[in-house]
Amino acid sequence: MPSTEAYLMLSGTLFAVGLIGVIIRRNMITVLMAIELMLNAVNVNLVAFSYNLSSLDGQVFTIFVITVAAGEAAVGLAIIIQLYRLKSTVNVDEARELNG
Repeated sequence: MPSTEAYLMLSGTLFAVGLIGVIIRRNMITVLMAIELMLNAVNVNLVAFSYNLSSLDGQVFTIFVITVAAGEAAVGLAIIIQLYRLKSTVNVDEARELNG
């Protein structure tokens, strides 16, 4: 079984990749996927600490984070679809001005 530090390094790497994806990318769908990657990095942390402390609290909280992430993805995709219908693009720079 890998140590807690290995899971923390994995989580930190996933979070860093997600953060770089949010900062660098201009496509809204890619930014949404990068945010999901960051939330999954948090989930890895929660489960690792939950296992290390022999508690189920972190795992229960992870279920709530996954539920919120699913809702966020649904709302985010709905916003992206409406933006595409309005502007015919999913570029983040074009979405700054939402008036027709």
